[in-house]
Amino acid sequence: MTYERDATTLELPWAFTGREDELELVRRSLTSFRHGIVVTGPAGGGKTRLVTEAIRGTDCARAAGTPESRSIPFAPFAHLLPDSVTLHRAVQVLSGVRTLLVDDAHLLDDASAALVHQLAVHGRTRLLVVATDGFPVPGAISRLWTGELLPRLALEPLPEEETAALLTAGAGPLDALTANRLRRLCQGDLRLLRDLLGSVRGLLTPVPDTGERAWRGPVPLTPAVRERTAPVLGRTGPLERDILDRLAFAEPLPPDLDELGGLGGLDLGDLEVLESDGLIEVDDEGAVRLAHPLYGPVLRAAAGRLRARRLARTPDVYAAALDAEAAALAHRIEQADVRATATPVGEWLVAEGGPLPGGYAAVRARFARLRGEVREAAAWAREGLRGHPGDASCRAELDRAEATTGSPAGPDLDPQALTDPYDAVRLGAPEKVIDRLGGVFARHADALTRADGPDLDEAAAELERRGFLLFAAEAYAQAVRAHRDPRAARHSRTRAVALARRCQGARTSALSGLVLGELTARQRQIVTLAAAGLTNRQIAERLTLSVRTVGNHLYSAYARLGTSDRGALPWPARTPEAQPA
Repeated sequence: MTYERDATTLELPWAFTGREDELELVRRSLTSFRHGIVVTGPAGGGKTRLVTEAIRGTDCARAAGTPESRSIPFAPFAHLLPDSVTLHRAVQVLSGVRTLLVDDAHLLDDASAALVHQLAVHGRTRLLVVATDGFPVPGAISRLWTGELLPRLALEPLPEEETAALLTAGAGPLDALTANRLRRLCQGDLRLLRDLLGSVRGLLTPVPDTGERAWRGPVPLTPAVRERTAPVLGRTGPLERDILDRLAFAEPLPPDLDELGGLGGLDLGDLEVLESDGLIEVDDEGAVRLAHPLYGPVLRAAAGRLRARRLARTPDVYAAALDAEAAALAHRIEQADVRATATPVGEWLVAEGGPLPGGYAAVRARFARLRGEVREAAAWAREGLRGHPGDASCRAELDRAEATTGSPAGPDLDPQALTDPYDAVRLGAPEKVIDRLGGVFARHADALTRADGPDLDEAAAELERRGFLLFAAEAYAQAVRAHRDPRAARHSRTRAVALARRCQGARTSALSGLVLGELTARQRQIVTLAAAGLTNRQIAERLTLSVRTVGNHLYSAYARLGTSDRGALPWPARTPEAQPA
């Protein structure tokens, strides 16, 4: 017997994280006044987990379509119906079921699809219907929402901050480059994310002085990874496979393939075939890339040493590509536009553990910091210092990133001592530097000088459009204090909080106390004490609560604040009194 051994190796599902609004929407659909809901979304996006969480603790029958049963009438409902049954009789039997979950409804046979549709028409059974985007859906199922029998929830990919919380729950704190890499490779597929994280958990290495761990190296070729990349791995035509492999080691290919020298001579006809099959993409400038971020790493991992050695770029080519990427980032910074831009060579090198020039790492760190990605900025600076411990530019960027994630109190907040004049605006002293600024930064300074709430909102919106998410959050926070209209102030607060959540735990003077305003009074008490270093038991004793109640309040607060642990909680402006909430 092997049951005991096998049981010890089974992995339990991750804790349900995020999607509070969607969860509440699904739960409301099961109230006495509603008849259910249809949930659609991409494969692996968490649809089934969402509805399973919504019905936890309730009496719910379940059925699921499968590819193998698409030609067998009523096969998904065989465990709920008599051996031989008509559609009319099936509707009668299942009308006595209070709640019915139908998973993978896009795989239902026609009879089962008709059954679900008739149950929705009769309205006696509350239906939770789950279908995956990108697959043909039986007409009887699509008419559930097009015919307005049931509302439809189109599930979007899990937001970045909630994915980060999920990764932390699955593997502990990860450095920002590792978290970004996992998100980029999985493209919202949470099943693939779990598989990939499980396969690299043993490869994680500590990042000095941070408490985080990092993954560098090739992508493991797990069965799930091979399944997702079968379209490229299974391409056996020698010319097409050669193009895919060359792209894996040298993407993006420039518009003029003759510029590639040794990589030139590719057949445009084969490129067109690969593009039509969705394996490669051509951007507006004509550059050619692989269509999915996972394709390149997997093709490189599967190439073998000799083929990889032949296809890999030489150091001088790498250096030239990195210089070009650094120049492009620097130009974007000069133009006050830090919206995301493709930098495949640097990301590839750092992901697989290659050395980075200090100058390149410093530019990447600065670009990330200006975008509000402060943990990512620190990670890029550390990568530069790993190969060049004495690099002053990387050290300066690391110091600035770490200062942004620490307490806002300190000498660096003295406007007279700041090297960047715009920092004085962020600190609320625009009159000292307004004549030294231009563009959107000058508009921000002018609006703050006049305490003009609407103009601060406009400056914040422009900063957000240009990619300066942290600066935009700060401008909206300043607008909250400047507005005379309470409704306008609430709007500014909402925008500030939403943007601050995307800034990887940034803690600045302008944001001080802002996020705590999103919590209930009791949550604010508990969060402030937790941020001050008290354990759950200490908080429970201080507020005369149970430890379990404290844990529940913290869990809810984590979800609202877009974080997953004490280290990313807002710092306390002052210790709250232990008054009843």
